Amino acid sequence: MLCSNVTAAKTALRPPFCSRAKPLLACALLAISQQLIAQNLLEEVVISSSRVPTPLREVGTSVTVLSQEEIVQRGFLSLPELLRTQPSVAASNTGGVGKATSLRIRGEEGYRTLVIVDGIDISDSSSPQVSPRLEQLLTAGISRVEILRGPQGLTYGADAGGVINIRTATPDEGLGGGVAVEQGRYDTQQMSGRIGGTFENLDFLLSGADFSTDGFNARNTDTDLVDDDGYDNQTLHARAGWNVSDKLRLEAVARRVDGNNAYDGCFNSAFLPSNDCEDSFEQESWRLSAALEQAQFSHELAYSSNSNDRRFFAEGAAFFRAEGSIERLSYLGQWRDGDSLSFVYGVDREEESIDDGSFDRSRRQTGIYGEYQGRFYEQFTVTAGLRHDDNDDFGDYLSYRLSGAWTTAVAGGELKLKGAYGTGFRAPSLYEISYNSGPFAAPPASDTRLVEETSEGYDLGAAWASENGTYLELTWFDQEIDDLITFDVLAFSGYIQDAGISDSRGVELIAELPLPLGLRLSGNYTWNETTSAMGVQRAFRPEHLANLGLAYLHPQSDLRLGINLRSSADAVDTLGNPLDDYVLMDVNASINVYGGLTLYARLENALDEDYRETPTYNTAGQAAYAGVRYEF
Repeated sequence: MLCSNVTAAKTALRPPFCSRAKPLLACALLAISQQLIAQNLLEEVVISSSRVPTPLREVGTSVTVLSQEEIVQRGFLSLPELLRTQPSVAASNTGGVGKATSLRIRGEEGYRTLVIVDGIDISDSSSPQVSPRLEQLLTAGISRVEILRGPQGLTYGADAGGVINIRTATPDEGLGGGVAVEQGRYDTQQMSGRIGGTFENLDFLLSGADFSTDGFNARNTDTDLVDDDGYDNQTLHARAGWNVSDKLRLEAVARRVDGNNAYDGCFNSAFLPSNDCEDSFEQESWRLSAALEQAQFSHELAYSSNSNDRRFFAEGAAFFRAEGSIERLSYLGQWRDGDSLSFVYGVDREEESIDDGSFDRSRRQTGIYGEYQGRFYEQFTVTAGLRHDDNDDFGDYLSYRLSGAWTTAVAGGELKLKGAYGTGFRAPSLYEISYNSGPFAAPPASDTRLVEETSEGYDLGAAWASENGTYLELTWFDQEIDDLITFDVLAFSGYIQDAGISDSRGVELIAELPLPLGLRLSGNYTWNETTSAMGVQRAFRPEHLANLGLAYLHPQSDLRLGINLRSSADAVDTLGNPLDDYVLMDVNASINVYGGLTLYARLENALDEDYRETPTYNTAGQAAYAGVRYEF
């Protein structure tokens, strides 16, 4: 956020409903959306670290932000492809858009990452582990993404090993919106649109997207059909708010996702292998909230519901169905004493359920937490928090987090030293428990009594930002998990537990550098060393990840050009065999031709790299896309 000094940033942190009855969170995001390019990136305000708006200069945890401008310019239609461009983010895809995708932040599994869309936890409790179905998320309608890396269980839940906080657009005064149409290789098409506005004390946003692709043959083991495995997705998202007074706001969010996917590798009714496979995914979620802003206190009471229905078909016949739901009641509060002291506190009660036809069960978990936030001499910020969770199956657990940040003027810019340490735990999922007690389990899994995983991690780093937009960051991280639960890939007996510690450590480098003639260079590099309890490298964790981008903006014509390189190296599969190293190039261009009308094009995998990131699963070749976008 562009502010002239630290005090200005702190003032922007708590606007009195932005002179209207808007809650703390919405106001901060509105201010952010109005200023897409900050001079000093440490002035940007982030939400995800402690769930309250905080200038990045005061945040001791590791956070990166994708603005609406960056999301639109990169052009990716699938959210996992966009997230891959960020530090310490790796993904394993199984045959194209819409296929099962595992996202790993700092080497930890995707089910340890909490994904929130406008305050809704979109995790699927019917999955083997309670996790978000990232392959079902499109970028259409998204205006901002914050990625919080490392153990963050304090305010989000003890099993959160990272947080991806997604926000949709904030309506402007009056009525506005936009539509976009895009088409490209593999007969890929997307139509998307949004409309919203603010009228006195009411505001609303409605967005939608219709995506389809014929895809390509998902697996090289499919030598009989050798057919294209397509995917389609329809997403609707709505948000409405009522500013009852200068201090009270009511808000409602509703969301629906329908995905249909063809894939290779299932079993038909005769239990014979087949490559004529399909699955469908339906997710309905909603959230109601009331936010009250007072001189020293902020309060938010919210209730959310998220239900999922997954169905699987082989050769046209249904063979498996799983349903799950997550109901969550939460309260979040903050007390402030000027700019130097605040206390964030809250309580949440969550009930998750699963029904796969043979196993129907639910359980509850209640958490209560508090975090002290102290600011000293406008340079040093420290936080200390505790969280207590009570799980129906696994009892009580206490987790905590400490963080600190110190800033000072150095070399014509601002230097921040930061550090954080946190702990957490993950109870075995209902699916893991049910599988081990079901008909397909065998020893040793069927004889294993699963216990909770525990985790801890820390990071230490330094960041330097200047007023011209230069930004440099270096971070060391180290995190470990005790009693890691994994699927037995050797005997396929079920879910087993690794006795010992699984570790992930590494270094993150981030750089943003403005250049003459409207050019901007950006990049990140991650070295990540992972070790299982058996002392070997953990599967699908590249030791080296890198992104390098060069962007150009013509000052008169609004022509934008971009080229991005992404590389992955030194990963292994579940048997320890090396996976392909690769370097991908993506090129994008856009130009505003008249008013709100923009033409754009994108070339993905421009060098037509042939690689596999998951054994036997094919990846997309060189693919061109073009579209038109109109904003009003």
